[in-house]
Amino acid sequence: MEKVNLDEAFASFDERWSPRLAGELNGQAVKLAKVEGEFVWHRHDDADELFLVRSGELRIELRDEPDVVLTAGEFVVVPRGVEHRPVAEKEAEILLFEPVGTRNTGNVEDERTRTDVERIG
Repeated sequence: MEKVNLDEAFASFDERWSPRLAGELNGQAVKLAKVEGEFVWHRHDDADELFLVRSGELRIELRDEPDVVLTAGEFVVVPRGVEHRPVAEKEAEILLFEPVGTRNTGNVEDERTRTDVERIG
């Protein structure tokens, strides 16, 4: 068993929109990311995705529903197949919970797509 100190883990990288793998359990990945600005519109056809805000504010824009605004200590689960776009006006630190192997850009491939997620530690 390895414990993860979130302060140390987030301090270990500066890149935005480039998740780091912090742990795995029951086929799920726990990823940490620093985000700022707009991400790409995308969906995950086979996976729900949980966004948990550690610091800052994250807005999840949705095509057919009102935006969801999250602040520190709040989370939302975006159901599989729902097109969404995360946006952070200022830097935010987030945790993502999703099945191992889930591509960060879902059905979209662009310069932000990460196929090999770097492990923390």
